[in-house]
Amino acid sequence: MFFDYNFKYFNYRLVLYMLSLSVIGILVVASASNQDSGTVTKQMIGVMVGFALAIGLSIIDYHKLIKLYALDYAACIILLGAVLVMGHTAGGATRWINLPGIGRIQPSEFVKIGLIVFFSWYWNKYQERMNTPIMIGLAALLAAIPIGLILAEPNLSTSLVVIIIILCMVFSAGISYRWIGGVLAVAIPAGALFIFLLTKGMIPFIHDYQARRILAWIYPHAEQYAENLYQQKNSIMAISSGQLQGKGLFNTTIASVKDGNFLSAGETDFIFAIIGEEMGFRGSVIVIVLIGLVVFECLYLASKSKDMSGKLICTGMAALIGFQAFANIAVATQIFPNTGLPLPFISSGVSSLISIFMGMGLVLNVGLQRKIGN
Repeated sequence: MFFDYNFKYFNYRLVLYMLSLSVIGILVVASASNQDSGTVTKQMIGVMVGFALAIGLSIIDYHKLIKLYALDYAACIILLGAVLVMGHTAGGATRWINLPGIGRIQPSEFVKIGLIVFFSWYWNKYQERMNTPIMIGLAALLAAIPIGLILAEPNLSTSLVVIIIILCMVFSAGISYRWIGGVLAVAIPAGALFIFLLTKGMIPFIHDYQARRILAWIYPHAEQYAENLYQQKNSIMAISSGQLQGKGLFNTTIASVKDGNFLSAGETDFIFAIIGEEMGFRGSVIVIVLIGLVVFECLYLASKSKDMSGKLICTGMAALIGFQAFANIAVATQIFPNTGLPLPFISSGVSSLISIFMGMGLVLNVGLQRKIGN
């Protein structure tokens, strides 16, 4: 199986970056949870299981997995459908299912990887006809079904991540600039119309709490939305209070924003606020640079891939990690509206950890099969 691989091409740098981020994640989650043993243990298990799967997938020919495209897509739809039928509800959203012997998982995290694999097959298969209306229309329909199911949970943030991933893959596959120009010509006025209709409460798939978060971001000084900015303002306060060196991990000072219970979702959505407060500007930069290096390595391997499907797998993972990391940090610093997205490799969440590692295992395998002479 893997005896034909040239292991001198194995990307050990990428493995080092992933493990470095994961170790930082374990430490920060431990601090954010006040060293809760259950939370820390889950994070460590997520890293170990995820890393083992990444290494396993790195030596399985990704072409064999892509050939299972129909099963892959069907599994994505079945998992998302199961969430709506028998899912676990928390915080007003139904995003998890309980699997016997495994526990609670969030299928949408694994669907991101599944759709990357599926559309890697799709655009590789129809590369020569990708600019025809029928191929674009079929791709849009195939993407709309899982995105619609994710929106129904409701999970607007994850649906946006999936859209960004697919758009980046389409661009990397060589979509005509005429299509890009056409989409922008429609998207810009549509965005303005969306905001107008949102203020009137006329967007049917946007829930009230989601609308208020978006409007609070658009009108940050409006008193009626002040409570919707509470978390983000506290997050900014925590990050700025860390200054250059930070207050130190596991600190219990009276001046700590975290320990004063001013931060909610500190282990997940607002974990960058913990990083900023306890590791300071230096620690925050280290995390951002490491994530940037992971994205760079994905794009580098995409450029060295021997075929379009491998290129698209790497591009999809670069888009997933890059956009999701940017969005998480942007929410913590009030650049984006408040929404729930984990910081890759760092935020608490076994599903997110394992799925990201699985995707990176595919990227490592693409690197093992790069073009000769590269």
